[in-house]
Amino acid sequence: MATKDTRGVRERLSGMGPTWLAGAIATGPATIGALVTAGASFDYTLLWVVVLSAVMGATAQYLAMRLGLLTEAGIVSAVEANLGDAWAWLLVADTVVAAGVAQLVIMKTLAGVSAEVVGLSPVVWAIFWGVVLAVGLAGGGYRYAELGAKVLVSLVVVLFVASLFVVPIDYGAAAAGLVPAIPAGVEGALLAAGILGGAVHIALVTMQSYTMRARGWTIDDADLAVFDVGASMLIAFGIASLAIFLVAASVLSDPGLGAVGAATALGPLVGSNAKWLFLLGLWGAAVTTLGGNTVVPPYVIADKMGWAQDTADSRYQAAVAAFALLSVLGVFIPGAVFGLLIQALAVGFVGTPFVLALVLYLLNDPTAVPKTNSLLENVGGLLVVGISTVVAGQWVQRVASGGATDPVSLAILAFAAILAAAMVGLAALFVRNWLRNGNERAMPAD
Repeated sequence: MATKDTRGVRERLSGMGPTWLAGAIATGPATIGALVTAGASFDYTLLWVVVLSAVMGATAQYLAMRLGLLTEAGIVSAVEANLGDAWAWLLVADTVVAAGVAQLVIMKTLAGVSAEVVGLSPVVWAIFWGVVLAVGLAGGGYRYAELGAKVLVSLVVVLFVASLFVVPIDYGAAAAGLVPAIPAGVEGALLAAGILGGAVHIALVTMQSYTMRARGWTIDDADLAVFDVGASMLIAFGIASLAIFLVAASVLSDPGLGAVGAATALGPLVGSNAKWLFLLGLWGAAVTTLGGNTVVPPYVIADKMGWAQDTADSRYQAAVAAFALLSVLGVFIPGAVFGLLIQALAVGFVGTPFVLALVLYLLNDPTAVPKTNSLLENVGGLLVVGISTVVAGQWVQRVASGGATDPVSLAILAFAAILAAAMVGLAALFVRNWLRNGNERAMPAD
């Protein structure tokens, strides 16, 4: 007979789900690209960043989860109600840009891997997956996305962990990689930003409140929500990231390899089993990421426009289908996949400190939430905001110091400048309100 504790664990395992969509996006080909390139370029040097990414990712999702439960509203609605229309539109624009760039590059990856595994042209596969996403997500809604995320993320974790058993790991060198250090140059900063950007990404943070609302979770489900965050981001995502990085750091030495090239290179080095485990894991990761990422822009747009965030609303349904079909254009983007994936993650990471600052601001505003953050929650939030700002800032600074004149680099710098100014404005607003509230508390009652 099952004990009460056993039944409780089983109920939590069956009940969790919303953060698995975030984990599905996090455990994607962009993250894999950053991990593989980091391992192939610098061996085990950036292992500490991999560990930090899982901790930061779980912390960011915990804060986003808490905001969603306390406000029982989408993050855009919460921002609009407490900060105003302009701040809400800036959040929408930030999210759509970051998620849109990622969507295009991930579709290119998925089409290429599908062509390698099955055959046919990548263009054919891009069209196929665009239609599958449009029909499945616009027709089936949240439940289809959540079920696919649970199954495929679990499969990805198993496949990459299995690859560790056929790859020789240098545990002494790995231990040395736990000492914080970023290799010199733009590439080291870019890879650190890419790895952290896979776990702490604006798409993950913004979607948390919407996926919980789709599940009907309230503050009464707080314990289950915390378990959901820990199981998906800290454990599943953390284990998968470690396995991918250790495989790359142990046997790969060419940082210029593409997604399929990295898998193919494993064949002669450690056997065909590792090659196919890695390739199938990459394929599954690409599918899960596209499925989760497709619904992010429609969620925030629908929230801002006052639409229902489910497929019962034809406007939301059309937005999901349109975003899915537009992602097909990603297959035509020129360039090596892993390099594009890392840049996409870094762009998203530049946009992430702003949304984290918004979440932290609202969680400390007693007019926005019935219970403000504890000291420990604020310390964790400030560390995530601070680390993400510093790492993203290092990459932006090195891009600027490299004499960026091409349109992409200039657009990234402009994007970063706008969001940096917004964060300064948000900090000033917080200080003003804090001083005003302090003065009101200090005034004697009549």
